[in-house]
Amino acid sequence: MIEQKNENNVLVTVTGTQTDADGEENCIELTTTARYWQKNGVEYIIYHESAVSGLEKTTTALKVYPERVALVRMGGIEQKQEFKVGEKSLSTYITPYGVIKMGVMTNKLDVFFSEAQGTVGTIDIRYDLEIDGQWQSANSLTITVREEQERGYKRTITGFNTESSRGCHN
Repeated sequence: MIEQKNENNVLVTVTGTQTDADGEENCIELTTTARYWQKNGVEYIIYHESAVSGLEKTTTALKVYPERVALVRMGGIEQKQEFKVGEKSLSTYITPYGVIKMGVMTNKLDVFFSEAQGTVGTIDIRYDLEIDGQWQSANSLTITVREEQERGYKRTITGFNTESSRGCHN
């Protein structure tokens, strides 16, 4: 039997944090509208990136499986990346300016989706990032998906160095 839900409009908040070798932590947060549905036990989340995030004209699709998450970027940036605990995943990050070989070693992956009122789901990923085979940073990526409750909600994005007076939401 094929399990399928209707497509829903949702709000997605994506919070990414990078900590480099010097311990400097940088954070970026994007809240935007997205499309969400479930089919055959897989959760699908699709949203448009922002120019402020450096990913203008890029659409991101997340496919959330029971034991892994696949991130696919299409448009201005092209990338396919998998996150599965204990596994290193290699990918090619294609930009208009060149190609970057990336690797991620996923250390933690928590996924929770529910029919609970006001919340559809949360994805929490912790991973180490390599570029051209060299360790770059320890990273966290938290994605919160919730039912869209306000009409006219606008996409917002903030980016800052957490050593300033502001920090990411904990």
